[in-house]
Amino acid sequence: MVTVHDVARAAGVSISTVSRALSNPERVAAETLERVTRVAAELGYRPNQAASGLRMGRTHAVGLLVPDLENPYFATVTKAVQARARAEGYEVFVADSDEDPDVEAELIGALAARTDGLVVASPRTGDAELRAALAGVTAVLANRELAGTSGAVSPEAPCVSVDDADGVAQVLGHLYALGHRKVGVAAGPSSSWSGGRRVAGLKAAAEQRDVELVELGTFQPYFAGGTQAADYALASGVTAVVAFNDLMALGILDRLRHRGVDVPGEMSVVGFDDVQLATLVSPALTTVHAPLARLGRRAVDLLLARLRGGTSASSELPVELTIRGSTGPVPAGPVN
Repeated sequence: MVTVHDVARAAGVSISTVSRALSNPERVAAETLERVTRVAAELGYRPNQAASGLRMGRTHAVGLLVPDLENPYFATVTKAVQARARAEGYEVFVADSDEDPDVEAELIGALAARTDGLVVASPRTGDAELRAALAGVTAVLANRELAGTSGAVSPEAPCVSVDDADGVAQVLGHLYALGHRKVGVAAGPSSSWSGGRRVAGLKAAAEQRDVELVELGTFQPYFAGGTQAADYALASGVTAVVAFNDLMALGILDRLRHRGVDVPGEMSVVGFDDVQLATLVSPALTTVHAPLARLGRRAVDLLLARLRGGTSASSELPVELTIRGSTGPVPAGPVN
């Protein structure tokens, strides 16, 4: 049986381009449209009729694309998206890009061919590539803004996000009050939109409070990334480290424990997101609480508003620092 993948491969285009050519031909360049339709005819490809029905809004299904379902952040968002969508009579198709920006466009195309619209969570793809992949697709972004061709936020893909700048400002204020004046930041992947905002917010807050911010580097947003970051933190002489997310912060805590460093007596550690695991370690993790379930529900509400012909504006949700046992006063002497 010939699939859309076969057509895309033979025509030398992406799956999303094939989907647009066969469902929204006016959005595809004439030369590309001719090649795709010719290859489809030669291979005997017939578009899925159910997918055609989806384009007309008759199947009541939405898609969700996430970078990593094993990350508790996205697991929480996924559960919230599914619960809200099903309460509104929609089923949810979920795809995981495995933190690979190169496959996001293909997954967007595959989901778009089977659903009325998409929630795309924390995509790692660049703006130009993401804009192209979403052309002709009714979509809402979670935790990512997409710039339009004029530079302003694209009205074609409204966004729901959390207030990263305020979150890290609260972190710096807390650490400053504890006496920390040299703070390390373990950044996430360079492709992370929220990661960039958090580093920028930390720099601004550190400058306001005359805190030396030491950029330890970029690390994978996993436990192992935090393990690596902990050694950099110890080598840099910082008295506190702020991690991109809670998974990295947990890796930092574990590595410091194995190296005999007392937390928070010798080093304070802060995460971001407040996933459930943050309370299951000792000491419990000080972190920025992001309303992840609310973010997922809000993304669905924005998407359904668009599908029903209404307007949906981007929104930013407030965050709050949750202070637990992993932060304390600055140590009296240098950390070994």
